[in-house]
Amino acid sequence: MKRLITKSPFYTHIIGAVFIALFGVALYVAVTPPVRADDTSVAAGEHIIALHDDGAVKGFITKKATLKEALADANIAIDANDRTEPALDTKLVANSYQVNIYRARPVVIKDGLTATKVITSYRTGAQIAKHARLALHDEDKTELSQSTNPLGDGASEIMTITRATLFTFDFYGKTSTSYSLGKTVGDMLNRKHITLAQNDVVVPSVDTPLAAGLHVRLYREGTQTITQEEEVPFETEQIKDANRDKGYKETKTLGKNGKKNVTYEIIIRNGKEESRKEVNSTVMVEPVKQVEIIGTKVNLPAGSHEDWMAAAGIPPSDYGYVNYIVERESRWRYDARNGRTYGLCQANPGDKMSGAGSDWETNPITQLKWCSGYAAGRYGSWRAAYNHWIAHHNW
Repeated sequence: MKRLITKSPFYTHIIGAVFIALFGVALYVAVTPPVRADDTSVAAGEHIIALHDDGAVKGFITKKATLKEALADANIAIDANDRTEPALDTKLVANSYQVNIYRARPVVIKDGLTATKVITSYRTGAQIAKHARLALHDEDKTELSQSTNPLGDGASEIMTITRATLFTFDFYGKTSTSYSLGKTVGDMLNRKHITLAQNDVVVPSVDTPLAAGLHVRLYREGTQTITQEEEVPFETEQIKDANRDKGYKETKTLGKNGKKNVTYEIIIRNGKEESRKEVNSTVMVEPVKQVEIIGTKVNLPAGSHEDWMAAAGIPPSDYGYVNYIVERESRWRYDARNGRTYGLCQANPGDKMSGAGSDWETNPITQLKWCSGYAAGRYGSWRAAYNHWIAHHNW
């Protein structure tokens, strides 16, 4: 005999509530699409992040203030060597962001006989070399490839640097250091897109191997014009300041050379320049005049002439001889000048006195010290110098 189960009103209410709840969830899922990377519709204070992570693209919504906080909240780990664009400290203020994550990986750089392993997030050869602090010339070549022996190399990616050859290039009279991956001189010219004219001559020949340190010269036989950049020297203006001590020098305005393009007509015979004539000159950058403040004030030692002689170590018994000679040579003017001769004793040339002291131009005591040495060395004493002066002068 079947047992009849009568549904109570309470049971009917429970079944109805469960049905309504399930219907509501289904309806929410049906009408709420997943966040797409290109979605830009968000509520106030929310930001859509479209994330490109090594080829994988996904999106999420965040209310965090910075990109670093948003990625952490989304459980997206960023290694210390990884790199993001924009940077992790970027403050989130816009509705949506396109974020790239560049994951770091080991790369072995083979540069000639040297192998260097770096952990880098960069993708191009130039960027990886810069990250590894390796200098590259424009002509150097970098090539990225997968390692055939990852365990032995310690990385699955290899970057090979092929260095360009360094040589000296005399290009129609202008010599400079140059680089090229060309195997021969002719190959180098082709790589530099240089087409030879009828009267052009290349030394050494185009089939010469391009070796390090090679000097390559390209010139044109006959009459020709060349234009080259030259410096325009700056002028110097000195302003004398009587309130500043002599020897004081201050650069008020620093001078700077200008630049000009000069065109020459030259004649070359058998590879040698026979003549050169300037036919035009155009100043491209005007030079800047240098302005200097020069002190002219001289602080003479205190005291009389006798005090100066005493300070110079001259004994009182020689004062008369010294005074007689100096009075007639310079009138006791330390800066007396007559052609190349200078000072109290008219040293010729004046800079002879520098051996007595660096202040020989302005200090009469220093000059007298030199005069004493000169008198003793040439004549034997100040008295002998005086006698020689009397015998050979009439004033």
